[in-house]
Amino acid sequence: MKLFEGVIAMLNSIIHGDCLEVLKTLEDNSVDSIVTDPPYELGFMGKKWDSTGIAYNVELWKECLRALKPGGHLLAFGGTRTYHRMTCAIEDAGFEIRDCIQWIYGSGFPKSLDISKAIDKMAGAEREVIGNATDRRGDGTVYAIGHSGRLTSNMPITKEAKQWQGWGTALKPANEPIVLARKPISENTIVENVMKWGTGGLNIDGCRIPAGENELKPTVRGAGVHKIGNERLTGWNRDDYDGTYTPNEAGRFPANVILDEEAGRMLDEQQEGASRFFYCAKASKKERNMGLEDVEPTTVDDGRNKPIDNPFLRGKTLRQNTHPTVKPVKLMEYLITLITPPNGIVLDPFLGSGTTALAALNLGRFFIGIELNEEYVEMARRRVASHTAQQELKFA
Repeated sequence: MKLFEGVIAMLNSIIHGDCLEVLKTLEDNSVDSIVTDPPYELGFMGKKWDSTGIAYNVELWKECLRALKPGGHLLAFGGTRTYHRMTCAIEDAGFEIRDCIQWIYGSGFPKSLDISKAIDKMAGAEREVIGNATDRRGDGTVYAIGHSGRLTSNMPITKEAKQWQGWGTALKPANEPIVLARKPISENTIVENVMKWGTGGLNIDGCRIPAGENELKPTVRGAGVHKIGNERLTGWNRDDYDGTYTPNEAGRFPANVILDEEAGRMLDEQQEGASRFFYCAKASKKERNMGLEDVEPTTVDDGRNKPIDNPFLRGKTLRQNTHPTVKPVKLMEYLITLITPPNGIVLDPFLGSGTTALAALNLGRFFIGIELNEEYVEMARRRVASHTAQQELKFA
């Protein structure tokens, strides 16, 4: 694998700077893959970095395209409301859009305005206070949170509020789309491109999903299936298919759907074995905070240096990872494995608190991470340093 001086200097390093400017210092065709979680451009939690328009900047993605080897793949997370604009920018930069992976989870929290309550409030009709925000149900979970610290009745007061009872403004978030794009190959065929650059394909076997014991048994699905019209029949539905299906012992073919455990359980409750996809839950508190245990406390705010008006957080401090959209290491490992050759270099222009770097190290890949926010750079460096120290102890 040919390495360039600029890339060598950046290997396994976290660079504090503007990604558009740092990318310009990378040589052409110098990295094997790009796995990143750009801003969703939603102004999430009042964060200024989440509303700059950088994810829609065609020039940014052109620099990513230039640095990527021919046939190299890009995986970029997006928000359901803004994914299309980011994807269009990626395509306009010259990438081929290959697919959309959906990370589906059951742990999303609804952020919807109760229209009926809002109507009563506008009319000055105060609903009955039925408890404090610290009251809990029998299962120990909080059943309402309000900035005032009070729980109010769901019963509407005004005529208009009664008319709009049960109406809101948003659905519960339960998925994040990930665009899969590829830099056009430079050779005549994928085979030639893979042989020259080591890029162009997806690591199917490396991302197969382990099959259950019952799924590894040959089964009969019925012979005599015939072609209809001009439909091309392959595999088990060919004209010469004898009805026998023998699963691949390496596991199920990876799909463009990724579930968390709760989403998988919900599917399996409806039909056994329905959730035949890769599983990955959201990042746990322990995972998010690895390497940050000794960080000095920081005041909890709303992203605009103002205290959060929330009875559960008011007056408290956080010692650890305050990045609002930390991705699980397991998920990033899966994505890196899918598109990055062994010993390859994965680039993340929006490193955040460093999850892509951790995943790359776990897989024996090299990484180059770029992050503009100084606070997140420090978090990422601490997390990587802690990971390295743990690995050294493990093999000492």
